[in-house]
Amino acid sequence: MPEVAANATDAVLAEWLVAESAEVTVGDALATVETDKALVDVEADADGVVLKVLVAAGTRVEVGSPIAVLGAAGEEYDPSLVEAPTTAPPATNGATRVFASPLARKLAKDGGLAIEDLVGTGPRGRILRRDVDKALASPVVEEGAGTPSPVVEEGAGTPPSVVEEGALAPVSKPPSAEGAVPHTRRRRAIASRLTESKQTAPHFYARATVRADALVALRAEINAGEVKVSLNDLVVKAVAAAHRAVPEMNVVWMPDAVRTFDTVDVAVAVATDRGLVTPVLRDVTALPVSTVAERVRDLAGRARDGRLRQDELEGGTISVTNLGMYGVEEFAAIINPPHAAILAVGAVRDEPVVEDGAVVPGRLMTVTLSVDHRPVDGVVAARWLAVLKDLLEHPVRILA
Repeated sequence: MPEVAANATDAVLAEWLVAESAEVTVGDALATVETDKALVDVEADADGVVLKVLVAAGTRVEVGSPIAVLGAAGEEYDPSLVEAPTTAPPATNGATRVFASPLARKLAKDGGLAIEDLVGTGPRGRILRRDVDKALASPVVEEGAGTPSPVVEEGAGTPPSVVEEGALAPVSKPPSAEGAVPHTRRRRAIASRLTESKQTAPHFYARATVRADALVALRAEINAGEVKVSLNDLVVKAVAAAHRAVPEMNVVWMPDAVRTFDTVDVAVAVATDRGLVTPVLRDVTALPVSTVAERVRDLAGRARDGRLRQDELEGGTISVTNLGMYGVEEFAAIINPPHAAILAVGAVRDEPVVEDGAVVPGRLMTVTLSVDHRPVDGVVAARWLAVLKDLLEHPVRILA
């Protein structure tokens, strides 16, 4: 089991892509492994034959433990030469293996359900996401009871216990109004990274208010045709252009040096049911805005389905996070390590503005830049933000 995510101690072997006795070559995908943020394919590092699969799909395995044995054609598997993998037992029901998709297993675990208790509606009874969703939405019925127990909404606490007629109710404190939602692996990972960021990266903040009239008009003009873009797509393009104009911002802090980059890779924050992820869009300055929009939609869709590759979550020097669609006018975000900065984008709002000495209606948007002060000085961030503001207020330059 490889360490597909930094500092990971274990991972779930989600699916085998080859069978025993199959011939493989270097680079062939052998299995899919589930990390906190993505599904990652494990590739063969040598030509050979799959002599033995040691771990069943759906099993959590410690990093470094063997998951399969590869050998030469004609070679036989010798169990005495292989250390037993360190695993949690695969989900089973008696002696029968339970077939379930990796996503269904994760959702069941996060929802506190035993996968072997679910009824699958997929091929060969395979448990799918819809089966988990149905189980989570169903009221809980105690074994042998004629009526269902009350359904407890998330955060509503635990219902009082059922007391048999004539029995004395135990003296106890009233049920708490607060519930407890167990941490998922992804939520723990997010918490760990953001805590690390605030503890190790000295944040400072710079804010600008942008006249967004031209930006909104440009988007409407583009969307009048076949190409559809969002305001955030245009912001991502502007961020990349600002990095090109102020290359001192296109850096990350390393233990022994400040690393610089020739291309501009921008991460885009995507909210999913299982937490926030930040897939990275590569070489944004070389892409037309239509391609940026298409790739952002693809990354966001696969992020919500849990199908991002690990390499799509790595790299970049800055993230863009946008809460404007929720009506949030202004906020400051925590830097996503090892990035040097993150740009928080607020909603476009109608406000009176002064123009040539007269008060006129205008459309304003607030952007807040959070910066790691280790690799980036305040004057560099100020120059960058001035360039970004100018690009957003003259957005035709973004398309150049």
